[in-house]
Amino acid sequence: MRVFIGTDHAGLEFKEHLKGVLADAGHEPVDCGAFEYDPQDDYPPFCFAVGERTVAEPGSLGVVIGGSGNGEQIAANKVPGVRAALVWNTSTAQLARQHNDANVVSIGARQHSDDEATALVLEFLKTPFSGEERHVRRIALVSEYERERHRPAGGLPTETPHP
Repeated sequence: MRVFIGTDHAGLEFKEHLKGVLADAGHEPVDCGAFEYDPQDDYPPFCFAVGERTVAEPGSLGVVIGGSGNGEQIAANKVPGVRAALVWNTSTAQLARQHNDANVVSIGARQHSDDEATALVLEFLKTPFSGEERHVRRIALVSEYERERHRPAGGLPTETPHP
C-alpha cells in the first residue's frame, strides 16, 4: 500500500525511521516533507500535502507526525475528503479505521518511543474499515456536511426562527 508521510521538525527523525519500517513491511512510503531539520518550519503545508495526495489516490493512507500530533490532525482534516485521527494507543488506532474509516493517522512523536509510535501506525494501516451500516451512515453525514455545509435533519437549526 502507498503511504504518504509528512512532518515538521518535531517528527523528522521518527519519519525517517518509519519510512524504513514501512518499506520493510511491503508498503510504499512516499515522503511529503520536511526534508531537512528546521526548527522554525510549519507543519500545515506537510499535512496538506499528505491529505491531498491520500484523497487523490484511493486505497492509499497517510501519516502526519508532529510533537503532539494535535495540530497535524487539525491541519490534515482541513483537506476535503480527509478523515484524520489522532491515535495514542492500540484501541484508538483500530477504532479510527474500524468505525471512522480514517484515511490519515496523526501521531505525536514526542509522546511515544519510536517503537510505540511505529506499532500504532502499523496497527492503523492493517486495520480494515468495518463497513457496518451505522458507521457508513455517520461518515456520510460528515462528508455531506463537508460538501454542503448543511446540517443533517434532526440537528440544530442553521437559522434562528423569526416570529
